Amino acid sequence: MLGRDHIESLQDLIAMEILEERNHAMNGWHRRRMPRFRDAPHGFLPRQVRHERILVEDDHLSFSTNDMNKVGLYVAAKPLSAENFYFEIEVIDTGLISAIGIGLVPYKYPMDSQPGWRAFSVGYHADDGQLFKASGFGRPFGPKCDVGDKMGCGIKFRKNDEERPQHEQAVQVFFTRNGQEIGTVTVPNPPGGLYPAVGMHSDGEEIRLNLEAEWVYEELMHMAVDSGEDEWLRLHDVKLNGVTLEYSGRGKSIHDVGLAQARYPLDTMNHYFEIEIIDPGESCYIAIGVARRNYPKDRHPGWNKGSIAYHAGDLMGCGIMFPPDYDSEVDSDLSPDENEGTEPGDAPYHSDTDSEEEDWGQYHGNKEPETGTKVQIFFTRNGKIIGYKHVNIPKGGFYPTVGMLSSCEKVRVDLRPLTG
Repeated sequence: MLGRDHIESLQDLIAMEILEERNHAMNGWHRRRMPRFRDAPHGFLPRQVRHERILVEDDHLSFSTNDMNKVGLYVAAKPLSAENFYFEIEVIDTGLISAIGIGLVPYKYPMDSQPGWRAFSVGYHADDGQLFKASGFGRPFGPKCDVGDKMGCGIKFRKNDEERPQHEQAVQVFFTRNGQEIGTVTVPNPPGGLYPAVGMHSDGEEIRLNLEAEWVYEELMHMAVDSGEDEWLRLHDVKLNGVTLEYSGRGKSIHDVGLAQARYPLDTMNHYFEIEIIDPGESCYIAIGVARRNYPKDRHPGWNKGSIAYHAGDLMGCGIMFPPDYDSEVDSDLSPDENEGTEPGDAPYHSDTDSEEEDWGQYHGNKEPETGTKVQIFFTRNGKIIGYKHVNIPKGGFYPTVGMLSSCEKVRVDLRPLTG
């Protein structure tokens, strides 16, 4: 018969063997599992295909009729990358109205919108050949597409000197029809990347999806000089030459302001921009700031509500310090139902010299109604911050804006500087 001490030693030995087997099993699991995570692209976690009101049968997608007459949308599981930068669809059936769209969207894109209708998205539509970029209003772009046509979409990623893909805050998106490139457009690249998307909106529409389509383009296209026009929403009495803005108005009175407003508002990804004065002109009536969408075209930023600006300087910058938990969708109004009319009740700004908060520089600003998210606007001069201002973001966000008012004024603009 075994003694008590012997039994306790035996129990300890069994416990040690069980623990050793468990550790061995866990280490083996890690050895089996870890390569999968290391093999995955940097910053990418596997996701699921998203689709609503779209029937998916292998590589065939078709519109699913619904009582609410909502758009059907398919979003792929993986974003485009330097290795897989292109995809295609073939139109099998145009249905009733051929409301088929192909493009790129963020992963968490509204499932009731066509590609290109909402922020950080772009789409080429078969029914009218128009391009939609973060707006429900398209512009002429390419030919219409019919049964048998192939529509393609891709990104021309840049590469660094070591031939490895580098992160880009904005990318060149191109579209094709039957193997021929139609055109290229610059699109902001959200942190999670841009995902292939297909939209449909009428009975009978059907396409064949090819997420592994191939496309060859010349490396020299990476170095093509962009005219920059696609970066700007409005250019009033201002000429654009690459990244240079030049005043082209009369410069006779305060009603002759020239205004340049960027196409996209500042956000957590692109929160800062700069201008460098190349020629101060006759009087150097140059201003940098942010303004609401549809700001009056003949008013300096900072003169009317929904704007804030800093006037004159050498190398001037403007940016927004967003809250850590800021959600751009809360303040966004980039939708198909967006009204393009100017907000009523605009009034000229009159400076308040009694305010200590406005003593720095040639600052001009307007009090905002307590509506949108409260953020901190900051301005820089020659790389140094010169002041802050707490304001509420207007509906739709704050857009980079440059104002000019005297002849020969010329500035160089960098909408995405490395600093800031």
